[in-house]
Amino acid sequence: MLNLHQQFYKHLEKSKNILLVFSNDWNGDAVSSALALLLLSEKMNKKLEIAASPDWRNEQSKKNSIWSFLPSFEKINNKIENLRKFIVSLNIKNAKVSQIKYLVENDSLNFIISPAEGWFSPEDISSSASGFKYDLIITINCQDLESLGEIYYKNIEFFYQTTIINIDHQSENEEYGQINIIDLNAVSTSEIIYELFKENQNLINDDIATCLLLGIISKTKNFKTTNLTPKTLLNTSDLIGLGARREEIITRLYRSRDFKVLKLWGKVLNNIHSEQNGLLIYSQIKKTDFSETGADHSCLSEITEELIASLPEAKIIIIFTEDFENKTRALIYAQKNVNPLVIFKDYDLKGANKFYQIELTDNIDEHLQKMITKIKIELAKLSS
Repeated sequence: MLNLHQQFYKHLEKSKNILLVFSNDWNGDAVSSALALLLLSEKMNKKLEIAASPDWRNEQSKKNSIWSFLPSFEKINNKIENLRKFIVSLNIKNAKVSQIKYLVENDSLNFIISPAEGWFSPEDISSSASGFKYDLIITINCQDLESLGEIYYKNIEFFYQTTIINIDHQSENEEYGQINIIDLNAVSTSEIIYELFKENQNLINDDIATCLLLGIISKTKNFKTTNLTPKTLLNTSDLIGLGARREEIITRLYRSRDFKVLKLWGKVLNNIHSEQNGLLIYSQIKKTDFSETGADHSCLSEITEELIASLPEAKIIIIFTEDFENKTRALIYAQKNVNPLVIFKDYDLKGANKFYQIELTDNIDEHLQKMITKIKIELAKLSS
């Protein structure tokens, strides 16, 4: 019987068109490990495309710009295009075709077919749908398919009819793939990708090594988390030996910040509140805060990541925002034992995999206290 690594390579070899997708929270481990696998597949001459649902915290670019310095970042699509083809067939047994034209008129696409001889009847026309464009899906860092966001919800049939290789390190993973490569002892998914290709180190160049190292550094907060293992440090040493640009990663993630982000970060800290002994953290940003700092919603992803890293004891973090389009939003991060779907069942909650968003019709003050009260009740239940 083939082991998981052998099954992975077997399916990679026989597949002609592969779709690589990662979780819609755009965390560093997911993005970097997916890009590493993309680059590795290209070196194996495999046709692979990469996609992820838009990052709702980055409405302008639809991507988390923190990772934009990574190789091939520009190849990430925000949707799946041309997944299937609609085919119109014409039986030409009794009439030969001389000329074909088409005309768009009144929301209709009309094909104008001139026969060379004979004539066509309605029975000669039929329609069908082609098979799906991709014959294999590889999911990266997704505990469930819902973690993919819009890409999954808009293409559910495709995901249920196509073979899935599920690569992850999270204990919450639902093992939804036909092949599930899940290592709970790995600190990051990037480590798992490295282990898959460890015996083929000739494929790993400096760009690939940099992507994999970023995944580890991002997941461990630059080696500050308590779940570090000797294997993680050994893999890190290997990747640096293979050309991983550690200084570039550290500079990009920890030594450089856009001045607008720093000013907005100051506004967030100035308005921050703590409840339930630090289990609940919330802040708010109003229109005037955005105008005074020159920042926009694209800066919020960096700020959210910093809050999560700085306040690991928090069960739920919320940033209430108000922008110039008179939209009010609640951006929510929740740990795995807190279920926003239950707390905010009266709201139109969007998101998955710990990150959620609620669009509100009124101003911040109309909803803030009401939502905070709901959260405190739920957190009290956890503590009792």
